Amino acid sequence: MNFISVELIYAFPKKYYHFFIKLNNYSTVRQVIETSGILNLHNEINIYSNKIGIHGKSVNLEYMVKDGDRIEIYRPLSFNPIELRRQKAKISRK
Repeated sequence: MNFISVELIYAFPKKYYHFFIKLNNYSTVRQVIETSGILNLHNEINIYSNKIGIHGKSVNLEYMVKDGDRIEIYRPLSFNPIELRRQKAKISRK
């Protein structure tokens, strides 16, 4: 059986979790996340609603990972970027 090595990242503004995982060659993103144990550490992660990407590009849970992939679990935005720009524009006009 061939094995591959992948990374899993879950980040906060001042802290991040970084896992190095070895799995069989035919593993999905879902299997990597479940194998990592991150779901036990952070119950706020919902793999069905949190966006997930590899090297910054969105993927689904059934995506077959490749050796060297860096899987990223994204947190929901705590603010609306459009509304934030509007607020900054109001302040700068004053």
